[in-house]
Amino acid sequence: MNYQEALDYIHSVCWKGSRPGLERTVELTDRLGRPQDHLKFIHVAGTNGKGSTSAMLASILQKAGYRVGLYTSPFILRFNERMKIDGQDIPDEELAEVTARVRPHADAMADTPTEFELITAIALCYFAKHHCDYVVFEVGMGGRLDSTNIIDAETVVASVITGIAMDHTAFLGDTPEKIAAEKAGIIKAGVPVVYGGYHPAVGEAAPSPEAISCGEVIRQKANEMDAPYLVTDHTKLSNVSADLFGCAFDFEDYKGLHIPLAGLYQPHNAANVLTVVEVIRSRGLVIPEEAVRAGLADVYWPGRFEILSRSPLIIADGGHNPEGIDAAIASVKAYFGKEKILLLTGVMADKDYTHMVARMGEVTARAFCVRPANDRALDAAKYAEAFRAIDIPAEGYATVAEGVGAASATAAAEGKALLCLGSLYMYGEVREAVLGE
Repeated sequence: MNYQEALDYIHSVCWKGSRPGLERTVELTDRLGRPQDHLKFIHVAGTNGKGSTSAMLASILQKAGYRVGLYTSPFILRFNERMKIDGQDIPDEELAEVTARVRPHADAMADTPTEFELITAIALCYFAKHHCDYVVFEVGMGGRLDSTNIIDAETVVASVITGIAMDHTAFLGDTPEKIAAEKAGIIKAGVPVVYGGYHPAVGEAAPSPEAISCGEVIRQKANEMDAPYLVTDHTKLSNVSADLFGCAFDFEDYKGLHIPLAGLYQPHNAANVLTVVEVIRSRGLVIPEEAVRAGLADVYWPGRFEILSRSPLIIADGGHNPEGIDAAIASVKAYFGKEKILLLTGVMADKDYTHMVARMGEVTARAFCVRPANDRALDAAKYAEAFRAIDIPAEGYATVAEGVGAASATAAAEGKALLCLGSLYMYGEVREAVLGE
């Protein structure tokens, strides 16, 4: 099996669909000798922020001298990004080799795994093969029934829930509290859990009532599991300064920290990470302060208020649900004040895009609507109608490349910033159109 054959197999139609449940992943990994039993995990769930949080944790652990696996989704540019060791994507030949090992076991199952379950098993085999000291394991969707939740209390160093917002409601529930209960399903008996959702939204003075009620749901689950429950104290975040190229801040005894991520929400993610660091130190990990500083300073996480071009100024952000959009818009207001920007956007049809349009309209002079290359994507013309309904000039474009071309030309001609905001599924096409790569 070569690399392309491995990708074709992973993406083949027989694996499509989302079917929550652990039984298929348990069977598949049992057939593979339970690679997860040979690893140690930091398990990360949450509606928004879990990718950035996972990347920061992996970077810090790597700087501390550990061999670190990182499992995230979705990929941005290449499939291989989903599983990294020490910051490096899985090589093509290794992906082919591990997939070839997993394939006969998946094919032999009466109830075949979903695509995500298959990928999870491949990643576990890859991390175990290379004897990773720790794996930062990002949940795909929810938590309780997510395929990453086959790991046992004996192998989990800490559980992390970054925050709760309305997303994937068809699977996770129609209230924040129901979604919180699903995400709290990753909590293991006796294993500390850190909740980061008590931070106020950017521009707000206090956490929302929903964040507090979700925290109560998580606390109750932690009590049931006799798991220490810690809440990140975001009031200890101070001296925050930010520009389009990163953020500086203090947190508790840490002074003058810096992250090269521009979104104003990133210091809150970093505060959560620093709380997790204290927890895992108490569990025996040696993490010097210099590793914390270097890990944060070197973290890379694409598609989160990322500068793709300086002239014209083009920013990409993967906010794809109401909370993510709110955070991105708050950053726009902080950096650009009352100046309106140009917006290129595409979303999935199952998102609450009417709320998103209303929020984006607060900062938008003109919208360029595109349809990301995904079966679930919202039609560009229909999306543009939603902007015009609130008196924002908008047009739909047949392809992302066409939309980027029109939007970037307008940005250059008018001297305006262009924000590419919406589904991460369109990030690769946006990047290619802007940078030619």
